[in-house]
Order: sequence, then structure tokens, then C-alpha cells
Amino acid sequence: MLSSRLPKDLSPSPFFAELERTKAEVLAECSGANAAPFIDMTVSSPVRAGLPIDMDAAVEVARKDFGCWNPDAAGWMSAREAVVEYYRARGGNFDAGQIILTASTSEAYSILFKAFCDPGDVILTPMPGYPLLDTLAQLEHLECAPYFLKLRRENARKLATDERREGAAFRFVLDSDSLLSAPERAKILLLVSPHNPTGHCVSRSEWNEVVSFCEQHNLILVVDEVFGDYGFSDDVRRSWTFLAEARSEGPKCPIFWLNGLSKAVGSPQLKLGWMAFYAPEEQFEPIRAALEFVEDAYLSVSAPAQALGTALLKQSVAYEAKVRARLLQNWNTLREAFPSKYCPEVLGGWYAAIRLGDDDEELTLRLLREKHVLVQPGFFFDFDEDGWVVVSLLQAPKTFAEAVLSIKSL
Repeated sequence: MLSSRLPKDLSPSPFFAELERTKAEVLAECSGANAAPFIDMTVSSPVRAGLPIDMDAAVEVARKDFGCWNPDAAGWMSAREAVVEYYRARGGNFDAGQIILTASTSEAYSILFKAFCDPGDVILTPMPGYPLLDTLAQLEHLECAPYFLKLRRENARKLATDERREGAAFRFVLDSDSLLSAPERAKILLLVSPHNPTGHCVSRSEWNEVVSFCEQHNLILVVDEVFGDYGFSDDVRRSWTFLAEARSEGPKCPIFWLNGLSKAVGSPQLKLGWMAFYAPEEQFEPIRAALEFVEDAYLSVSAPAQALGTALLKQSVAYEAKVRARLLQNWNTLREAFPSKYCPEVLGGWYAAIRLGDDDEELTLRLLREKHVLVQPGFFFDFDEDGWVVVSLLQAPKTFAEAVLSIKSL
């Protein structure tokens, strides 16, 4: 009866069923206590982490447009211009014709899969990586094939003085050789920068290798940069800044950058995302027409979301500075507790991976039962070895520091 797009078994895996039982046990143990039953180190929403954006002023400005119905497949011009200004404030050079609004980044993936792929085609995705990408591909009758991020120890002489501490040189890098195993039916390469969960950010040399690979194999390059505003140093670059530096004629492959209000202004509940895209001149209009054809079939971006997005993006620079300050504070707490060989350098984003050894499923359950700290197991992200757990850097600093001490003492 059900579609073959869906997994054959929709019930929770044995591990996640056990995790829910353990949560319930911890909640029962702590019932009546003043403190929270456990520290949630998986929190992904700034709203839940005590970092909401000031919505009141934006609502007052946007309210007059909540009742408007002005259908445009690409999104309201005013909202797309607000996205253009978002990029311009960060050194970007897009125009409104290069912006397509969506209800979310997930919907942007779905639109791109519909526009460029046929059933049975292959999407190249990073490993470790976020499992949602596989789900979104499966729902379009597509397959995923991995390329890899590998853990590398840098030459210490190349590092800044403050990085020359024990094991500081461990970080994840893109294994460009792994791209060579891409299947013939590959249509799209997905690049995530900053990467969830490793904190890897694509370098200029990695970017050049990926673009060259896409050109040679006639692939579409899709860059998920929802964490793009949260680089941890001035050395971390947004990949679209490489576009103008590479060659005067530009890449020969289409490139899409995905982002949205979920991270840019910490408002996932508003459901507004976008694509900014580049294409060679002869391909630009046909691609735009194809995207608008798919978008026009759904018109899923609401008037309130577009009106609020236009107002909220004006606050984005100040908001991101506040969130970045917390991320950096928590990252410094984490790396002081764990040498880099156990906690590789994070260049940006909201997450960090810690290698504790042992079985990561058992580690996750033990941390919850014994230390009342909830983390995510590494297998959830397809790490190539056991013993990894993943933590969010969004928690309140005092709570985060308490959790880190508990993890270290396990």
C-alpha cells in the first residue's frame, strides 16, 4: 500500500527505542527536583538555547503584509532583495534574479532534486554527514553515494602559535580522492560548509578541486551553508567568495548556495529559506525557468514568512555576532577539556565531535544514565569508526561547562 520511497520499517531502531526508555527513566528519577533531569547537548535551536531574536519590532513592520497574496514562483521581490542585502553585507555579489525563496532548506533540496534528477540518479554526500540528506534523496527515488572527510594531523609548523598545543593539529579535511569512486549516474554533489557534525569548512584549494571535479563530470554543485555565518575565525571563508577569485570566465558548472532564517536569525519556526545560484550564461535562464516551474506547482512560502524575513534579515549581523560569541566560548571550554586528537579542531558551525573510544551507542546511554547528559552517537552521522559522540555548542555556557566536565569524567 505504501510508496517504495519510504523505508520498509518506520519503527524506531532498537538503539533509539532504548534511548527513549532511558530518557523516561531519568525523568522518573528526577521528578520533583528543581533542576532539569538531564543536560541536552543535542539542542539545535537557538530559541530553545535561550538565544531568540527580537521578533516584536519585525512583526510591527511586517504586519501590514501578512494578508497579502502576491504569488511569485521565485518569491516576493522585496524578500529576495532582502536576501541580496544579506549577502552584500558579507561581501557577496548576487542580484535578485539569482535568488529563489523556499519554505526551508529541505524544500530547496527537494526542488533541486526534482529539477535536475531522474529516479535512480545518484547524489554525492559527505561522510560523516547529516542523515537527513539520505532521507530527502530517498523520498525522490534517488540514491546517495558517499565521499569522505578524513581526520588529518597538520604540520605543527604551519599552525599559529596559539594552536601549538598538544595534538592541536587534528582536523577534518575533504578527501578529494574519494570523489573518484563516484557512480556514473551521479548528478549532484552536496558540499556542507561549515560541516555538520565535524566543523570542517571548505578551503580554497578544496573548493577548486570540487569545482573542477563537477566540471569534468557534468555535475551540479550544491553548497549547504546554513551555518555559513558562524565561522570561528577570519580565515574561514564563505565559498561564494572564491567565485570571483578563481577565473574571470567563472566555473562551467551550476552552483547553488542554500541558507535560511533557521540559522541566519535563529528562527526555524518561520520556515523561510532560499537558494542563491550561479550558472554559466547559456544555462542561467533555462535553469531559472526550471526552478520556477517546480516552485510554481507548490507556492509554499507564506506571506507572513516573506514579510518577517524581509524585516528580520536587517537584524542578522547583530544577531549572528551574539550567537557566535556563545559558540566560541563553548568551543574554547571544550578544547581546554579535550586535546585535539580526541576533539578535532572546529572551524565553524554549531557542533563538535568527540572521540571517547568504546562503543558509541553504549557511551551515549551511559552518559545519559550515569551523568545525565544527552549527546548524539557517532553512528548517527556515519563516522567510519566507533567511539565518537557529537555535541551542540549552543547550550548556555555554564550548563555547557558542567556537561563537558561530566563527559570527561565518564
